[in-house]
Amino acid sequence: MAKITFHGATGTVTGSRFQLEIDDKNIMVDCGMFQGMKENRRKNWEPFPVPPASFDHIFITHSHIDHCGFLPRFVKEGFHGRIISSKATADLCEVVLRDSAHLQEEDAKWANKKGFSKHSPAEPLYNGEDAEKTIPLFKPVFYGDIYQLSDNTRVKFHDSGHILGASLIDFKTTKNNTSRKILFSGDLGRPEIPVLNDPDQVYNVDYLILESTYGNRTHSDVDAAADLERVINESHQRGGVLVIPAFSVGRTQTLLYLIRELEEDGKIPKMPVYVDSPMAIEALQIFNNHIQDFDLFARMQKMQGKDIFRTADLHICRSKEESISINDVKSNAIIISASGMVSGGRILHHLARTLPDSKNTVLLIGYQAEGTRGRTLQEKKETVTIHGKHVPITAKVEMIDGFSGHADYFEMLAWLMAFNKPPQKVFIVHGNPEASAAMADHIRKTYKWDVVVPVLGESFILD
Repeated sequence: MAKITFHGATGTVTGSRFQLEIDDKNIMVDCGMFQGMKENRRKNWEPFPVPPASFDHIFITHSHIDHCGFLPRFVKEGFHGRIISSKATADLCEVVLRDSAHLQEEDAKWANKKGFSKHSPAEPLYNGEDAEKTIPLFKPVFYGDIYQLSDNTRVKFHDSGHILGASLIDFKTTKNNTSRKILFSGDLGRPEIPVLNDPDQVYNVDYLILESTYGNRTHSDVDAAADLERVINESHQRGGVLVIPAFSVGRTQTLLYLIRELEEDGKIPKMPVYVDSPMAIEALQIFNNHIQDFDLFARMQKMQGKDIFRTADLHICRSKEESISINDVKSNAIIISASGMVSGGRILHHLARTLPDSKNTVLLIGYQAEGTRGRTLQEKKETVTIHGKHVPITAKVEMIDGFSGHADYFEMLAWLMAFNKPPQKVFIVHGNPEASAAMADHIRKTYKWDVVVPVLGESFILD
């Protein structure tokens, strides 16, 4: 018998935190930050309903902040157990958590300097010291390895195809010749994403915890590379700067890969490409250290000696001075910077400078959660608030849906089709209310399975 409690990712696409009590072990699957609307972000500051010190293990599906970004706060509040993830995820989390701590410290300093915080003084959720205490707790495993949680329960990681290192995590408990398997999808990837493998297929699942980011939508049937080609060429023709908010892990690497291919095929002009995200730069090196996790085509290109993430005129901006120097770039350039939902980081400074000019372009390439600046840009409002100021949105705003790393509801239904038996229960998480309700309805209508959309704090016994 096991028990699952949902401490996050219910009614929202962020804050993945699932407590699993199994075989006398108290564990967490994902320990993510809430992002987006203020009412969600406030949850990061609320006391966790279960003492962090009472958890034995934390299992992390992947290295995006909404799945791992709360770890240093959890450690700060007493957790001292093991953190289990894939090897690539562990390497990326080391970069992500240090960067997250740095950004929060910088944002707090900026808020105090400019006086736009309601708190005096503004403080970070956690600092660099908390991040450094977290990193040694990671114990990485490889896909397919068995992690023995107890005498009766084993854990296995499978490639989810979402970003490098992203995992489906299954827990299998066997007692008296009877076994039960609990599968956490994390974020399920899409088929044929450049560089990444397709999601692994898992069988004999009794309980499934499934994301629903795109539970009420399908991805448009478009060629993302062709759309990127169009946006770049139109930006170049207008003589403006193309600014792309992109997650440092995953989207930035995909962008560089596709821009390089478009350049080599002569479909776009070769122009300066600025990657202004220290974390993205470190992530690039980690990608190159994990070639074994690439898809076959990407590995074949590496064998031919190609640097698959290097464009013709690539500028890597590590220091603050290098970042500031981009202010001198006024035309015919591409700036890629984090964060992907424009929730913080260096991208804010670039947008504050470029948004008021109509010759510039902002390209959104991923899901923009409700309440984020990215959603404000996507909805093409008149202004967006950056560093306490209302910045006019005069630049052209483009959106390319094909870059999403999340499977849409049709792709998820196709993945579920291969299950060799109906799960006893499916829990729908990690989506806004409309998306989660729609995903649950799609599964009920298509497969007649028992599906639940849990609410925050709700618990279920898994027989």
